[in-house]
Amino acid sequence: MKKLVILGLVAGLLSLFYLFDGGQYIQPSFYRELYQTNPQATIGLYFFIYVFMAALSVPGAALMTLVGGAVFGLWTGLLIVSFASTIGATCAFIIARLILRDWVQNKFGAYLTTINKGIEKEGSFYLFGLRLVPLFPFVAVNLLMGLTTIKTWRYFVVSQLGML
Repeated sequence: MKKLVILGLVAGLLSLFYLFDGGQYIQPSFYRELYQTNPQATIGLYFFIYVFMAALSVPGAALMTLVGGAVFGLWTGLLIVSFASTIGATCAFIIARLILRDWVQNKFGAYLTTINKGIEKEGSFYLFGLRLVPLFPFVAVNLLMGLTTIKTWRYFVVSQLGML
């Protein structure tokens, strides 16, 4: 039941994002205008939207990264994007873990024994490597690592360093 509630919540939030033209929040002009009048509120809104998009794997996170640098400048943008992307990635990781991990482990557990042992032993190294190689999509890393046994706090810290 808990999984259905989470799935319904994710589907509902995604629907609202597209229903209210969430694409407008990926435009630099949207943030530039707001930033001139209220910098703190703009940073908060941008941060929230970035976390939301990363957590729900909404396309456009890479563009949001560029928008952050263009609107807030290098250092402020770097700080905001670094934490927003990591918090969003960790939310996606947790969602995948809550919804899919038990099913995947029950269904394919015998095949995943070696992978699970490797993650327990060298999970931080694997995750850090995946974060550094642009060949592996952000979304895929978040979801696949949620299916493993890596601890959430370790996932957060290693993702923060690797994505930075």
